[in-house]
Amino acid sequence: MTGLELLNFARGPALMVALVVMVFGLFWRIIGILAMRRPLELSRARVPYAWLKGVQAFFSHLWPHKEYRAQVLHWTVISYAFHFGLFVVILGFVPHILFIRSVTGLNWPGLPNGIVALAGFVTLLGLLALLTHRIASPILRGISGFGDYFAWFLVALPLATGLTAFYHLVEPYSMVLAIHVLSVDLLLLCLPFTKLAHTGMIFFSRAMSGAFYGRRGVSI
Repeated sequence: MTGLELLNFARGPALMVALVVMVFGLFWRIIGILAMRRPLELSRARVPYAWLKGVQAFFSHLWPHKEYRAQVLHWTVISYAFHFGLFVVILGFVPHILFIRSVTGLNWPGLPNGIVALAGFVTLLGLLALLTHRIASPILRGISGFGDYFAWFLVALPLATGLTAFYHLVEPYSMVLAIHVLSVDLLLLCLPFTKLAHTGMIFFSRAMSGAFYGRRGVSI
């Protein structure tokens, strides 16, 4: 199969299958969370509106608590830089915007290629730093399993192949671009079934946990 044929497959049938699986997979997992049976609440609620505690929990966990902020602040900053860079790469690169427009009809101005490339490098370096920290820390290494490293790989591969294609570091270009698109297909396909599912589920999980503990008067 030539690079052009592989590219047509990657951005055609493979991409459509990956998108369908991702959407229905996330939908299925969210429905599963909302449909979970919960024990009957026999105690009196400590707060009048527990759902407000759910909203509070989401925002209160966006920044580390002061008790351990000094130990984890730099890693929190790196994590935010990585997520923000990924956001810029996905939604700021003109070819990505054109693809999103072809699927959803939405459109917005793109960012200069230099800014997007810089964001890609920052994101990839942030990923490498977080992986190194996970491996070097005995605690993180002890609680990490295959799923943690596989999720890292799923995010890092599209970034690495995208930068390779952007700078034409490897020829033929069509083959490198095809591998990049296939790596994106793989990420979308696996997203609902890996730890990357927090992309769509973090709002529900944090809100439900906040409401649960808030009803009992637990400080969040």
